[in-house]
Amino acid sequence: MTDEELGIFLGMSITVGQPAPDFNGTDDTGKPISLAALRGKWVVLYFYPKDNTPGCSIEAARFEQMLPELHTLGAEVIGVSTDSSASHAKFREKCELSFSLLADTDKSIGKTYGVLGGLMGMLGIAARQSFLINPDGILVQHWKMVNPMTHALEVKQDLERRLQVGVS
Repeated sequence: MTDEELGIFLGMSITVGQPAPDFNGTDDTGKPISLAALRGKWVVLYFYPKDNTPGCSIEAARFEQMLPELHTLGAEVIGVSTDSSASHAKFREKCELSFSLLADTDKSIGKTYGVLGGLMGMLGIAARQSFLINPDGILVQHWKMVNPMTHALEVKQDLERRLQVGVS
């Protein structure tokens, strides 16, 4: 079964080059966040399995370190997992994060983006995957395999390359 066939089987229709599905959520501070509200900015939407786990803590810390440079490039970083807002708040405090963490407790965002992991999504935790959405709301990159140690740098370099050659 190809990735596309698997996506159709699971009800996913997200494709690079097409409009990214809108998402709506509330971050751990109660702030509403949606893709529509971020129009005009690059959006790094990164999904991770679980707050306060080693790999997720490393990935979040790397994004936090890279955040000033990503902001300079016009990008916002949004982390998403199926953990609660209360869990996200503790994670933010522990890792000293300044970017938004969306609580996808109903798993609607993860389902829309096709990242729910484990047993064809039945375990309901987000797989470690990321998406780059351009200022026009078009999905331009999907990272299906992510190394928590190096991913933030990979995202920054991809965005720099796109901006240098005028590709969005």
